[in-house]
Amino acid sequence: MAIEFSVDGRTAHAANGSRENNPDDPAVILIHGAGLDRTIWQMQTRNIAFQGRRVYAIDMPGHGYSDGPVLKTVVEMADWVTRFMDAAGVAAATVMGHSMGSLIALDLAARYPERTERLILTGVAEAMPVHPDLLAAAEANEPLGPELIVFWGLGEKAQTGGHPLPGLWVHGASEVLLKNAKAGVLANDLAACDGYGDAKEAAAKIKCPTFFVLGHDDKMSPVKSGQRLADVIEGAEVNILQKCGHMMMIERPNEMYHALRPLIF
Repeated sequence: MAIEFSVDGRTAHAANGSRENNPDDPAVILIHGAGLDRTIWQMQTRNIAFQGRRVYAIDMPGHGYSDGPVLKTVVEMADWVTRFMDAAGVAAATVMGHSMGSLIALDLAARYPERTERLILTGVAEAMPVHPDLLAAAEANEPLGPELIVFWGLGEKAQTGGHPLPGLWVHGASEVLLKNAKAGVLANDLAACDGYGDAKEAAAKIKCPTFFVLGHDDKMSPVKSGQRLADVIEGAEVNILQKCGHMMMIERPNEMYHALRPLIF
């Protein structure tokens, strides 16, 4: 079920897992990655909601059904998420991000510790520079941009099929989702990731319980780099999904469920 709020005088869209939100339930905020939208979390949103949680899988500004314009930096995006939380009546939440969304969540937790009860980072690394060929293709709005992300991002198993949900072709679905982004959105987001620099500076400020879910075969945010980021955060726990690339939420939904269950439910 879609829900909408007004943030900065513009429509902000989110999915809540088709469950009526109870204001007394713990809240979970889901933040998507570059060029994506709330639908990347479709296999987690409903499950989280029906475990007695208020869940908000957000469309960031200019993505999905949320009004633009897009925000230029990770810091601006993190600030916007806090204003979304205000609009949704969420004082503090478990904040979970994927890829660019993990940088947003990390920055939010570092600068707004009172808003973050628990931090879950997926598909993240200590730095997330963007290859010049990918950035150039995205800036030109060429199909090559999404195609490169899918080629580099998915693990081998997701490239060839065999998904537990019959009929879901992860490769094709991921490519279509990225290609459906509005012109300039993917380039904007990749530039934001490229410009954020070393995430370890933000990680050193984290005080809340923090958990990483990383894909063993992730070429976009290599697992060793994600582990180095986790090493900066005292007490951080790392769960590595085998035979999994960058899009772990749709590549390995069952394994993702088991990784998240003790953290959220």
